[in-house]
Amino acid sequence: MYALVDCNNFYASCERVFNPNLQGKPVAVLSNNDGCVIAMSDEAKKLELPFGAPIFKWEKFCKDKNITVLSSNYPLYGDMSARVMKILEQFSPDIEVYSIDEAFLQFKGFDNYNFDEYGGEIRNRVLQWTGIPTCVGIAPTKALSKVANKIARKFPKKTGGVYVIDSDEKRIKALKWTSIESVWGIGRRLQKRLSEKGCVKAYDFTQLNDDWVRKNLSITVWKLKKDLEGQSEILLDEPETKKAIATTRSFEYTFSDIDNIKERVSTFAASCAEKLRKQNSSCHMVIVLLRSDRHKKDSQQHKVSKTVVFSYPTNSTLTISKSAVQAVTTIFKKGIKYKRAGVIVTGLVPTDNYQLNMFEAENPKHKPLMKAIDKLNKTFKSDKVKLANQDLQRTWKMRQERLSPKYTTNINDIIKVK
Repeated sequence: MYALVDCNNFYASCERVFNPNLQGKPVAVLSNNDGCVIAMSDEAKKLELPFGAPIFKWEKFCKDKNITVLSSNYPLYGDMSARVMKILEQFSPDIEVYSIDEAFLQFKGFDNYNFDEYGGEIRNRVLQWTGIPTCVGIAPTKALSKVANKIARKFPKKTGGVYVIDSDEKRIKALKWTSIESVWGIGRRLQKRLSEKGCVKAYDFTQLNDDWVRKNLSITVWKLKKDLEGQSEILLDEPETKKAIATTRSFEYTFSDIDNIKERVSTFAASCAEKLRKQNSSCHMVIVLLRSDRHKKDSQQHKVSKTVVFSYPTNSTLTISKSAVQAVTTIFKKGIKYKRAGVIVTGLVPTDNYQLNMFEAENPKHKPLMKAIDKLNKTFKSDKVKLANQDLQRTWKMRQERLSPKYTTNINDIIKVK
């Protein structure tokens, strides 16, 4: 059996844990630089605030409807997510973290188990230990657990936030209730093709001929069909090493001076290097990207990139940052107002297994230095060690005028109880 544990309105729920005044009230969370709505509570959804709404156009609507609008507090959301996932590991060693707010659990050897009670125990422990409400869907396959989770979320009073598909009768009933476009893994293009075959509900999809699905669609779609039929074909994903790592961000304002852009690129490069070391990889190349504001049609546009190839693989922040900053000086163009920059490290190899260069090698002091920096950054998460050319006050210079405190990751933002 598989379980899908999904946090309800995760970003809004994280804010409510530390600000109970938001309970039961409409809450909306904005994207980077306070651009548009990317998450909201059920109360805000009922007021028909659209996802992706540019806040400058919907400011008056939010004010009139008393919707609390907040900037994205990613340090808080990331830390709360890690806490939730740590709790879920107590219920099964086989876990796949699917996104920041949901995870699959596989229950091996749980024969003749009361999954209604077990799902309730999962839900109650996460709520009690973190304050985050969840819904739990349990079924024989991953795809069916997604369907079960939707039912638990749709009918919270009837299901208690937990729904188990443990019989063929329940499976068929659930699939006849689920519309084809809401099935996990079915996008618009596939939905259109399935609609042409008369598939309105998920159950209709399972009635298609296997040979036709394999021949006209794909083996992946066939696996999804078998999963919905109760035959497990989609297995838990093993964590895999990334083949490239990118850090790209929009600036809070346009920059036309090279010093500000160098600082941003240095910070992005440092982030990439840290991620490389986390997965025990080194890179052969770094790509630096610069782009002007494409929305300002009256301004001169410039989109450019520069690739730097190393003679030896590296994951040193010093080496990668220095090369990225030097690349900026060669592609920067005076008079252009730049809005976005990015750093991509690629050509990744395992740090402990790569081809040595006879004529060049990295400074041997870099490796112990990076190890010490990573240890300090892990210990003092809110105050990271930075290079001299980085902004010491902020990691990302984003416009965050509605930012809530970093309650769990910054010692200065911890709640004080009188």
